[in-house]
Amino acid sequence: MVVQTNPQPKPLWLQLPQELALHVTPEQFTMLAAANRELRLERTAIGELVVNPPTGGNTGHRNLSITGQLSVWFEANDTLGRAFDSSTGFELPNGANRSPDAAWVRCDRWDALTPEQQDGFIPLCPDFAVELRSKTDSIKELQAKMQEYLENGMQLGWLIDPKNKRVEIYRPSQAVEVLENPMALSGEEVLPGFTLTLKRIWA
Repeated sequence: MVVQTNPQPKPLWLQLPQELALHVTPEQFTMLAAANRELRLERTAIGELVVNPPTGGNTGHRNLSITGQLSVWFEANDTLGRAFDSSTGFELPNGANRSPDAAWVRCDRWDALTPEQQDGFIPLCPDFAVELRSKTDSIKELQAKMQEYLENGMQLGWLIDPKNKRVEIYRPSQAVEVLENPMALSGEEVLPGFTLTLKRIWA
């Protein structure tokens, strides 16, 4: 006896042209993020949904180097704050939901959050954030994101562009500093003693 079963329907993929923005509420964004954990979803301050697909091999390798070095420093300085990888979502004061490629938050700010806030989208802007440009990333969009972090409380930020071997450093109330082909970056007073080596990033 042969039992026939209905084949499972194939998933349907929604593709949005760049000129068409999809707006979602914070509650809808939370549900979308929970249902699509394989994607890095972000939401702008005006509610536009941003879909970041999985990265390519080179970008993933470079991001591992960044988060790995930050993790080593964090383990030796865990009384100063908490470090986060690219899967972490932050709800900025302006209402945007962002996921930097690497981030860090001071202990006093982290400890002031409730357990529920620590488990969900973190309701603050990180003190330190890194954005790593991939092959398909728009540099202007990443620069706008870094400025958004600054406007919401970031104390130090790095926009790392492997294609041009260039780093833009963002600090409050200062002009953006541009470094050409640097071999290392300092965490300055924000992450005391942290140095990011860029050898594998430029390779």
